[in-house]
Amino acid sequence: MSPLPSAERRALLALARSAIKAAVERRPPPELPSDFPLLAVPSGAFVSLHQRGRLRGCIGQIEARQPLVLTVAHCAIAAATEDPRFSPVTPEEVPGLEIEISLLSPLRPARPEEIEVGTHGLLISRGWQRGLLLPQVATQFHWTRERFLQETCHKAGLDADAWQDPGTRIEAFTAEVFSEAEMRAEHPAPSS
Repeated sequence: MSPLPSAERRALLALARSAIKAAVERRPPPELPSDFPLLAVPSGAFVSLHQRGRLRGCIGQIEARQPLVLTVAHCAIAAATEDPRFSPVTPEEVPGLEIEISLLSPLRPARPEEIEVGTHGLLISRGWQRGLLLPQVATQFHWTRERFLQETCHKAGLDADAWQDPGTRIEAFTAEVFSEAEMRAEHPAPSS
């Protein structure tokens, strides 16, 4: 998928925010935008919520099983209400949330030496265990390729060096990442 135009990015971010607000206020979900054909294309995505610069929730869908608008709405609600690492977001928290969306490319098998930190996200699996880290995580923590592989193994509940085991599957993907903060920077509100 080529990069989404700015209008579609803004529509997805607005949808994520309104879906979260409706969910935490126990109201019906918002109507999905239908005037953007690109958003009807199936795609995997993750929605990350940040509060005062710290992660507050992150849930995603790896496979492209449904239209992007449905994936983003579902993942936004789940990030706010179902991430087991955090208590559910309260209505009072919603205005202070920063929303970031990562649109995923299809997964492809990868050898460790092919992984580019900052470009690739990783899915490492062995048997029923699997762990995924988005490309921006390695960049944020200034990890080397080896550390990125180790941390993804850890996320899967595997030993840190499991990526070197031939029975471990390594898959890579890229992500188009955009956020409300980025959209505000691109289109600042007019000063009064």
